[in-house]
Formats: sequence, structure tokens, C-alpha cells
Amino acid sequence: MKISRFKKSHKTLVYFASNFEYREPYQVLIDATFCQAALQHQIGIEEQIRKYFQCPAKLLTTQCVILEAESLGAPLTGATSIVKKFHVHKCGHEGKPVPAAECIKSMTKDNRYIVASQDRLLQESLRKVPGRCLLYLHKATPVLEAPSKASRKWVQKRAKNLMLGKQVEKIDFMKEQQGLKNTEVTKKVNPKKSKGPKNPNPLSCKKSKKDRTQQTKPQIHKVDQTGITKAKRKRKKIPAHVKAALSKV
Repeated sequence: MKISRFKKSHKTLVYFASNFEYREPYQVLIDATFCQAALQHQIGIEEQIRKYFQCPAKLLTTQCVILEAESLGAPLTGATSIVKKFHVHKCGHEGKPVPAAECIKSMTKDNRYIVASQDRLLQESLRKVPGRCLLYLHKATPVLEAPSKASRKWVQKRAKNLMLGKQVEKIDFMKEQQGLKNTEVTKKVNPKKSKGPKNPNPLSCKKSKKDRTQQTKPQIHKVDQTGITKAKRKRKKIPAHVKAALSKV
């Protein structure tokens, strides 16, 4: 196997192992369509998968898959004989078989299986669910599909939530170290002091400059013949052009 192909498969397996708890030996759930494609390209499924993963893998199938392959008759005779060689896992549909696609969907709800199938409709439905790992044959080569869009979104959302939680814990820890948390509590407990009436502004109490000038300016008084003092009337200076006009009259 090429090194680049091994790197891609290893990267995908590590992604599902770290985010969705896939563990070795990896359990590969195989249906009849995968066996039919392997038969057409004349490859050994067990040998190719072990070589592709480069790690322990357990090949499984279900009773529903075998019964559906048998019911289809002659076109899948070879695929039926191949799928019967794998370990038959209990699916919970014993006595009441369901279609192979429905059986595989129910099997992958609570368990971590790598689904090996060429069924396009089954692949599309599993891609919509986070954490589903798909394996298919491209001609004679097994290909482990990269994480779907739903899986990547789920991982990103989970990572954001974890980061926010860690940041909050760090902030609380730093507050406790600096003694900020206790002060915040006391501030909330202690009621606010009511503010009393304020004293008037001393600048507003000062007298205006006009009042002070009027008080300081001495007033000139005139003594009348009767002895009553009268204030001297301030004479206004008549302009020259006005005087000239008055003299002409």
C-alpha cells in the first residue's frame, strides 16, 4: 500500500478514535453489496482490510444482512457465501428480520462500527449522523471515507464548549488567587449608602462683579439751596456734529 494512502487512513482512524471513541480492534460491519463488489474485482476482503488498516480489525455481519442476500437469489449467490464467513453479530432483530440498511442503522446508534457498504442510499443517510465511519471499495482498493460534514460540525461545537468551560474555570481560579471573588460578594451583600443633601457651591454664593463695583464706586451728591442733598446728575458729552446742527437752528 502507498504511504500517502496509509497516512490518510491513519489520520481518519485517529480522528474518529479521539473524537468518537473508536477503539482497536476496529469492528467492521459488512453488508452483501460490499462482498459483491469484492467478488467482481476478485479481492480477499479480510486480507485487504487488515493490510489497509495496518492494525487489528474484526469483520462482522448480521443475520438481517444474510437473510436479505439469500432472498435476492442467484445474482448475489457468491456474495451470500462470502458474507456468511464473517462473525454474525446479534442485532436484536432475531425472529423479526428487517432490511439490511435499517439493521445497520440501528446497529450504529449506540456502538462504534466502521460500516463497509457500497449502498449509496445507506451511505448518504449515515453521513448525516455525526460519528459514522464509512468504508467502501474504489475498484479493487478499500477507501476509508474522510469525516462527514455533520461529524466535523459536531467536533467543532464540542471544542468551542470545552474551550469556554476551561476559560471560565481559569478566570475563577485567578480571581480566587487574587482575592477578587470575596470582594465581589461583599459588594453585593453590603447595601449602598444613601447620599445626604450636599452643601451649596461656595462659588455660587459669591456676589457678582457688577454688585461689587456699584458698592465700591463713590456716589457724588449735590447740596441744594434748601439744604437737601441731591445726587449729581451725570452729564453726557454731546457730539460735535450734534452741536453744529443745534447752532444752525
